[in-house]
Amino acid sequence: MPRLLKATPLKRMTALFLWFVLLGQVPPILVHAQNLGATPQVNKAVQGQTAAQPEGAFLNLVNWVGNVIAPVGAALCVVMAIISYTHGRGVARWAIAAAGLLMVSGLTRLIEYWIQQGQAGVQ
Repeated sequence: MPRLLKATPLKRMTALFLWFVLLGQVPPILVHAQNLGATPQVNKAVQGQTAAQPEGAFLNLVNWVGNVIAPVGAALCVVMAIISYTHGRGVARWAIAAAGLLMVSGLTRLIEYWIQQGQAGVQ
């Protein structure tokens, strides 16, 4: 084996250190990209609060899970169900997981709708 391809412990530690340094650069970029600043999501955070306060941040987290995480997870479960089917394995667990994730998304949308309707008061 040529000398350049041999990984010594020092080279491994250096590569690992550089990997963690590079990996440490990504989260601040992602956090900055997701920052809403003073603008609340869905035109309302919590009554009297902004998205920068804990209540508004919690609402934004719930909206993010309902609008992004659950539907993307459901799509990935459908893809995994198709892959499992093509390999002759069971697909029920992936289909149930996809349906459950879509239910989570739908319930968060329903709760958000109820909250928005309730803020106008009973008429």
